[in-house]
Amino acid sequence: MKRNLAYALIALLVAVASCSFTNKSFENDDKDKLLLDLITYVLERGHYEPKDINDDFSVNVFEDFIDILDPTKRYFLEDDIMEFEKYKFQIDDQIKNTDIAFFNLVYERLMTRMQDAKDIYKQVLADPFDYDVEESISINYENELFASSKSELMERWRKQLKYATLGTYDSKLSRSKKDAEFSDTNNKKKILTPEEAEKEARESTQKTLDEFFDFIDDLERKDWFVQYINTIVDEFDPHTFYFAPDDKEKFDVSMSGKFEGIGARLQKKPEGAKIVEIISGGPVWRDKRLEVGDEIIRVGQDGEDPIDIVGMRLDDAIKLIKGPEGTVVDLTVRKVDGAIDVISLTRDVVELEESYAKSANIIKDDQQFGLINLPKFYVDFNDYSERNAATDVAKEVERLKQEGAEGLILDLRDNGGGSLKTVVEMAGLFIKDGPIVQVRSNGKGKDVYDDKDERIQWDGPLVILVNELSASASEILAAAMQDYKRAIVIGSKQTFGKGTVQNVIPLDNIVRSNEHGDLGAIKLTTQKFYRINGGSTQLEGVKSDVVVPDKYSYIDLGERDQSNPLKWDKITPADYELWDGYIDYEQTIANSKRRMDANPQIKLIEENAKWIKSEQDDNLISLNYDIYKAEVMKDKARSDYFKSILEYDSKLTFESLKYEEELFTKDSVLREKRDRWHKDLAKDVYIEEAVNVLQDLKINNIKHAKLASVKG
Repeated sequence: MKRNLAYALIALLVAVASCSFTNKSFENDDKDKLLLDLITYVLERGHYEPKDINDDFSVNVFEDFIDILDPTKRYFLEDDIMEFEKYKFQIDDQIKNTDIAFFNLVYERLMTRMQDAKDIYKQVLADPFDYDVEESISINYENELFASSKSELMERWRKQLKYATLGTYDSKLSRSKKDAEFSDTNNKKKILTPEEAEKEARESTQKTLDEFFDFIDDLERKDWFVQYINTIVDEFDPHTFYFAPDDKEKFDVSMSGKFEGIGARLQKKPEGAKIVEIISGGPVWRDKRLEVGDEIIRVGQDGEDPIDIVGMRLDDAIKLIKGPEGTVVDLTVRKVDGAIDVISLTRDVVELEESYAKSANIIKDDQQFGLINLPKFYVDFNDYSERNAATDVAKEVERLKQEGAEGLILDLRDNGGGSLKTVVEMAGLFIKDGPIVQVRSNGKGKDVYDDKDERIQWDGPLVILVNELSASASEILAAAMQDYKRAIVIGSKQTFGKGTVQNVIPLDNIVRSNEHGDLGAIKLTTQKFYRINGGSTQLEGVKSDVVVPDKYSYIDLGERDQSNPLKWDKITPADYELWDGYIDYEQTIANSKRRMDANPQIKLIEENAKWIKSEQDDNLISLNYDIYKAEVMKDKARSDYFKSILEYDSKLTFESLKYEEELFTKDSVLREKRDRWHKDLAKDVYIEEAVNVLQDLKINNIKHAKLASVKG
């Protein structure tokens, strides 16, 4: 299959290279037009499901580009939008003719409006805010219209700046009271008056905006054009993306497994930069206070006044968040439950070791079970013989068997995927042989990836844990084990729902003659994968056998919440035989559901999930300080109530394997990491239920007398 894909990509490159992408075709020597021509050509001929570039496509690009540039509707006026609309149904024609008139008009107007905004915010911040007035602001910017006049726009800025300053005002008042309360009696600190706190808060906001617009002034036209290119690219699907030369370098670094900064992947939202993935081993992962779904709204540098990143381009926000190893960044965060918190992190290089598979023994009464945690399906694409997820999991399985494990839990929660080859090999550890996943390229028949090795390394009870953030390769493995009825899948109602494959194509490889310098690369969706039962995991993900709630249960985090996802479909099933190792598979699932329905901890988690959803849906915020403060205190009390979830005790005992305990004598840091992991596992109700299921499978269901072993 890889060979077929390679041939398809080579054919695409040859076809593109045979076109006249030379300076002769671009007599005006315009790099922007060259990029536009190259990228649309590759999209139309190489994408798995190319879009028709027509009037509907034009409207989508029009609306999305304006939304990207002005998500909070603080720059453009209604008259601007009306002027732009003359291009609303022409962008498709402009793309085909490498015409960038629409971009030029919008870009020039944006530069003008940003200059206007500098005058507006300075005028607004020149006067004190009255926090006794009862007024509110809606942060549901998507449903807001553009201002019809400059006076209306100034009023919008006034409310937005009052809202941005309100949290700082509250923080200064509260901190002042605490400092005065705990200061030395001989050097008693003065409590700030509301007027003093308001003035300092306004000055802080002014400094933040000054720095923000200084930052914006440093951007070049080409930076904004990349946004336009990616608006076009994003219409094809959420995983197809154009990398400018600098971004391509960052992508290469990320693929190498080394991450600098705070160790989190962010997504642009009107309300700030939303955390969509936490990278194992990084500062965020180690600190544990930030979680997926939190939104970063302000960024400060080691105690300095923070910069408001609401409405800022994601790349620009990331530049503020990232920094040299060892430096401190202060993040003002709106938590998933609505609470506002300031979290300081020391930037670092993410430890790759924490992305690798790790295992633990679980002791319950006189029984012992094994747990393998796999954060991602890692592989060295340049040398598969190097460390990879499949071989590492195989080693951990063998070690757990040798230490007497009677059942196995494979934890794929938060696992965003990775190498397809490692999935097939890993699935083969648990079945005799047979298909694992089906893959289809555009316009071609399906290819089936099989496990051809008849050896079974683990034929004992198996449970797989997933959640809403289990994606791609994780879904392939969970789906295959579910279709074979080899494992019982416990977790969210459905997993992430990413059923596509991407390849990166450097654009420099396409152009026969180029005097414009590095052109970057495009990450292109070229294939779609399917379960062995024929259904796609795209959008629908994998539905757990035993559905249990978590804090994300009512929040849209999956592929269906992304822009322009590919649709769900199905193909013919592969030829496979069900696993015959379990006597009463369905009854075991029913027993687990019954336990979960009666579990008080699960009910508390469900209650927390519903509260988080209600807080996220509350988009109207009071700008009256007393009302705002009362809401903050109420949210804090509610948040504190749900902290009891973290105090749960499963009464299970977790131990490191013998080989790892030997390493502890030389590596005290590793010991500390494992101790902390084991403490977290003991509070995990999902692990507890997975053990219960393993017990049911062991007692009632296993036909095999003993476990198979891999030799050599």
